[in-house]
Amino acid sequence: MNAVLIALLLLPLLGAAATLAPLGADPAAADRRALRLGTAVTGVVLLLTVVLATGFDRGAPSRMQAVTDLRWIPAIGVRFHLGVDGISLPLIVLTALLTFLCAAYSTKRLPDGEGTPSARSFTGLLLLLEVGMLATFAVLDLVLFFLAFEIVLIPMYFLIARWGNGQRVMSANRFILYTLLGSAVMLLGFLLVGTQAGTFDMTELAAAHGKGLSHTTQVIAALAILAGLAVKAPAWPLHSWLPDAHTSAPTVGSVLLAGVLLKMGTYGLVRVLLPIVPDGTATFAPYLGALAAVGIVYGSLACLALALPSPTADSGAKGDLKRLIAYSSVGHMGFVLLGIASLTPTGVNGALFANIAHGLITGLLFFLVGAVKDRYGTADLDTISGATGAALYGRAPRIGALLAFASVASLGLPGLAGFWGELLAMFGAFDPAAGLSRPAFVTYMVIAGLGTLLTAAYLLVVVRRVCMGDPKQPAVVAEIPDIRPYEAVSWTPLAALTVVAGLWPALLLSLSDPAVKHLLGGG
Repeated sequence: MNAVLIALLLLPLLGAAATLAPLGADPAAADRRALRLGTAVTGVVLLLTVVLATGFDRGAPSRMQAVTDLRWIPAIGVRFHLGVDGISLPLIVLTALLTFLCAAYSTKRLPDGEGTPSARSFTGLLLLLEVGMLATFAVLDLVLFFLAFEIVLIPMYFLIARWGNGQRVMSANRFILYTLLGSAVMLLGFLLVGTQAGTFDMTELAAAHGKGLSHTTQVIAALAILAGLAVKAPAWPLHSWLPDAHTSAPTVGSVLLAGVLLKMGTYGLVRVLLPIVPDGTATFAPYLGALAAVGIVYGSLACLALALPSPTADSGAKGDLKRLIAYSSVGHMGFVLLGIASLTPTGVNGALFANIAHGLITGLLFFLVGAVKDRYGTADLDTISGATGAALYGRAPRIGALLAFASVASLGLPGLAGFWGELLAMFGAFDPAAGLSRPAFVTYMVIAGLGTLLTAAYLLVVVRRVCMGDPKQPAVVAEIPDIRPYEAVSWTPLAALTVVAGLWPALLLSLSDPAVKHLLGGG
């Protein structure tokens, strides 16, 4: 199985390199071949992740499996160390699935870009992005983790700056500036840990569980690592790059940014922060919980402000749907951070479950909003609801129904994937780990509960306005294109898995729970 894991990383890298080779004299034909190549490579990668998941020993999910451990840079003790456990496996499968769906979607709906952007360049960047995303969840060395973390930044920068819309260059610059600064601070924490402990191997450091690192070292390292990963999560108030990036990014860029890149930050908190510097993590856990609670309410209030009708005739970009979903991610990732801050198996399991649920649901929402924007020429809520009357239920009923489904899944309807992660995160806050202030965390839980009510409010407003239209406007029921075949291929797996994860949460929790307990206990 270690060969399968290596192939997962090698195939998209080779595919990205292949897009640089001549693919024919006809540029249009070369672009079509490149898009088909991207779909084929990401499809094979997805099949390999299925093989990896099938061969994974579910009886020992806390043990690293498919391990490759080779000397790489002996002078500083860096090793080429790969492996998967019950924490990383679901994220690897999610990454491969979303990348394949984006590649398949792009064969029929390549985003418009500056000038005449090449589909070959787009495909190469998408495959390079997949390499970095998969490697982040597979590597077991702090230096490799940093390198994988950085690989994703350049492809995503160009996807936003070249294939985005609106103020795409400014948004891409903010994205790269924030994330690079965060990564630099995170690297300082990694170097401090590695030099003091004498190794960068994440499994050895986790097994030591802070032994060999003084309390002061752990506090300083935890602060640096937490600050760097909080930018990518993103945690309030380090979130301000996210709404602009989502608003300007092409549809597939938004899907991968929300579905995978945000998870890299929270995964790093679980994989690195909790087991390697436990004393430092416990010191900052109450502050992380407070920021998470504020982020939940802040994100929900921002979404509610965007969802309500504009008080003036000029709608502009006030109610942009993509921006609304971006702010919703700030709130949803707040639940993930709250679960992690509780330092309990219940809370951390909830955070990991919410990671997967958010990737499925928000990925579907960004696909749907992209389709709405393609059909209406805008994602502005005031324009869509005011100009169309009957809106999606009357004009494209299947898209309307799917948007309503994704919205109720996002608000945490029981029986769908969005419910379990947020519930477990709040349970974790209700009874936090020993040494943490229970009154403080119960307060965070109450604030998070208020956030769930606000989330339901703004999502129901969105469904009413987009799917039903403005009742004050005359009904306009002229049809627009409903779900196209390539859209059905890209969206159906996400909707189906949202139901499966909601009805069968043990599918994920049985993998993550033993691994989480192992990490928290010094594994």
